[in-house]
Amino acid sequence: MSVLTIDAGTTVIKSVVFDDQGNEIAVSRVATEVLRPHPGWAEQDMDAVWRAVVRTVRDVLTDLTDPVWLVSFTAQGDGAWLIDDHGRPTGPAILWSDGRAGDLLTTWQRDGLLEAAFRRNGSLTCAGMPNALFAWLAAHDPDRLARSTTSLTAAGWLFLRLTGVRATDESDASAPFLDHTTGDYDPAIVELFGLTDHARLLPTVLGEDQRIAELTTDAAAQLGLPAGLPVVMAPYDIAATARGVGVVNPGQACSILGTTLCTEIVRTGIDTTGEPSGVNIAYRGRERVLRAFPTLNGAEVLGWAARLLHLPGPPELSRLAFESEPGARGLMFLPYLSPAGERAPFLDPAARGSFWGLSLDHTPADLARAVFDGLSLVLRDCLTAARTDITELRLCGGGANSDAWCALIADATGVPTARSGDTEIGAKGAFLTGLVRTGAESSMHRAADTYVHMQRSWHPDPERAAFYAALHDDFLTWRGLARTAGWRTTTTWRPTPAAPRTTTPTPRRTDPTHHPAENPAPGGIRV
Repeated sequence: MSVLTIDAGTTVIKSVVFDDQGNEIAVSRVATEVLRPHPGWAEQDMDAVWRAVVRTVRDVLTDLTDPVWLVSFTAQGDGAWLIDDHGRPTGPAILWSDGRAGDLLTTWQRDGLLEAAFRRNGSLTCAGMPNALFAWLAAHDPDRLARSTTSLTAAGWLFLRLTGVRATDESDASAPFLDHTTGDYDPAIVELFGLTDHARLLPTVLGEDQRIAELTTDAAAQLGLPAGLPVVMAPYDIAATARGVGVVNPGQACSILGTTLCTEIVRTGIDTTGEPSGVNIAYRGRERVLRAFPTLNGAEVLGWAARLLHLPGPPELSRLAFESEPGARGLMFLPYLSPAGERAPFLDPAARGSFWGLSLDHTPADLARAVFDGLSLVLRDCLTAARTDITELRLCGGGANSDAWCALIADATGVPTARSGDTEIGAKGAFLTGLVRTGAESSMHRAADTYVHMQRSWHPDPERAAFYAALHDDFLTWRGLARTAGWRTTTTWRPTPAAPRTTTPTPRRTDPTHHPAENPAPGGIRV
C-alpha cells in the first residue's frame, strides 16, 4: 500500500508517493506562478494552485501499481487565502512573502504593538501574516473583507478542496493570534491590533488529533482516487520539514540551508524572552513547540559572493572557501545583504552587510571563507537565541550538499550535525504525520526513528569549536557597533540635475571678404 503526499510550496507543487518502507517511489512537480501586480505584492490564483495539485496527483499516479490508502499534505504558511460563504475565492491569495503592509509594520513596531504581541505568544509579526493583511485590506480594500467569510492559508484551502472542511491547523494558526496554552485564538492579541471586527474571518483551529477528514466524492473524481480515503493536514512546510528530518524531541534542531536560512528547535514550551524575533509554532498540541528563526539571508548570499568572485556558483565558492583557514585569516563578514534587512534572530529592516578587517594580504579564498563563516555564525546566533540546550542539528536544503560546510557548521555551533539522506523532506514530514494521525504508527518519535534516513554526521572539533566560540563573541561585538552606527554611511551621492542647455544662434556673417574655408571642419580646426 502507498501513501500519497503533497507539498504545495510557493513556486513549485509536488506530489510524492512513498512505499510502506518510507521510500520515495514517484514524484511529480509543477511550477506555479507568483503574481506581482504592484511592487512588493505577492499573490496567487487560488484555483490555479488547486489545478496544479490535481495535475501532479494524476501524473504521479499514472504508473503506480500499489493502491493509495492515505493522502497527507503540507503547504506554504501565513498569508490570507480569503473565501466567501460558498467556499469560493474573493480574489487572489495574498502570500506570506507579500510586502504591501510594510509601512504598517513600521508603525506597529514604533508603537510597541509587535513586542507586546510577541510577549504573549512568542511570534513576531511579518508583513505577510494575517493581522497585517487584515489591517491593510481594512484600509485599502474593505469591500473584499466584507465579501469574505473566512481567511485560510494554503493548507486550509487545500483541506477545503479535498475534504470540504473549512479549518486551519495549530501550526498555521500559531502566528500571530494563537494562545499556546489553550490551542485557540487569543482575543487580547486580536484586540491589540484593532482587528476585533475581523475576528469572524479566523477559521476553526484543528488540534494535532483533529487534522484528519475523508476525501470527498468531487475531489476524488478530480484526482483519480477512491472517495473516502483519509486526508491528513500536516503542519505547514517549515514545520513539516523539521519532522521530515526527524527533529521531533526537545533539544533536537534543524537548519534548512536554502535561499534563506531557517533554524528550528524543539522546545517543551513557548519562549517569549529576549529580543522579539522568529516564531513559536505549535508542534504537538500543548507538549511541543518549534522555535523557528527564518532569516532573510542565506544561499542568496553565497550566490552574490560567487558572482563577486567570478565563480559559476556556490559549489565552486565552497571549494575556494575551504582553501582558506578558519577565521579567514582575520577577515570577518556580516551577511545581512537582503534589501529588507534581517528578521531573525533580530528584527532590523536597516541591517546591512560588511567585511571587517580587510587588507591587501587577503585573497579571494579568504573572502569566500569569511562568507561561509559569517553564515555559520548566524546559525549559532539562532541556536543561542532559542535559550535551550541543543543536542543535535540536522541539516537539509541545497547548502547541505557541501560536506565542508556541514563540518564547519558543527565547529561554528559546537553542536553535532547530520545531513538528511531524503530528498523530498517536506513531503516526508507529511508522510510521518499521516502515519501517526491514522494510527499506523504509535508516535512521531517512533515514526521518525523508523522512516527518516540520515546520510552522514559530523562532530565539532574541540579546538576549532573553541575558536569559533570566541569568534562569535567578536561577531556580536562588531554587529552591535555596526547597528549602533546605522549599518551604513549616511552620505549618499545624489548629483544635482544638470541645467538645460541653451544655445544662442550665431549671427550670419555678411563680410564680403569671408571665405568658407575659415569655418572649422566638423571635429577639426580652423584653416
